[in-house]
Amino acid sequence: MKQNKYDDPAFFGKYAQMARSVEGLNAAGEWPAFQAMLPPLAGKRVLDLGCGYGWHCFYAQSQGAAAVTGVDISAKMLARAQQVPGADRIGWQQVAMEDYHPEPEGYDVVLSSLAFHYVADWPSLCRKVAQALKPGGTFLFSVEHPIFTAQGPQAWYCDGEGKPLHWPVDHYFSSGRRETCFLGERVIKYHRTLTDWLAPLLALQLQVNGLREPQPSAQLLADVPGMQDELRRPMMLIVSACKPA
Repeated sequence: MKQNKYDDPAFFGKYAQMARSVEGLNAAGEWPAFQAMLPPLAGKRVLDLGCGYGWHCFYAQSQGAAAVTGVDISAKMLARAQQVPGADRIGWQQVAMEDYHPEPEGYDVVLSSLAFHYVADWPSLCRKVAQALKPGGTFLFSVEHPIFTAQGPQAWYCDGEGKPLHWPVDHYFSSGRRETCFLGERVIKYHRTLTDWLAPLLALQLQVNGLREPQPSAQLLADVPGMQDELRRPMMLIVSACKPA
């Protein structure tokens, strides 16, 4: 069975208290960069893989998308999404993204936010996305940055007083499964090098046309304690590709 940590009551309870869970996209530090890379969505058919609370689905809806589909393995995440006004106009699918079978050439835009590092077989998922995109369609996704995922535990190396000294990077070229602690719970993620993330797209003749390593906004740097440390190493990677017309 695919990993479904978000339906664990203890884990979900902690996740629900995170700022991005309460405030949505406004509290997502990477959102301005992600938003800037989105194509116009008016009149488009949009698919969100690993949609979670559906924040990106609701954004697409607000931009005039013709149809929006949100796919997620978690019943708890989708139940929360369906409480939002307008949720009845979005097609929700409770299924692992690896097992979802979208309509061939059925979507103008396929997007995903911070979900693909939970997927074991990235090339297979890329093939599915390429098949789902219409010619000229856009594939936009964010993942945890390879520098962030490489070492495994995803924690600063600190001094005796708990002050971050540096971010450890080790076993960078050893792609694969990592066990880490997120919200105090054991979580399985998959580390990939930058080449690993991009090579399957290029092999499918998808054109990579955008790459961002987003930094915290000035407001987050000023308002959130410890946020300055996020400038010491990249945490996220955003990639945009398109299917040739």
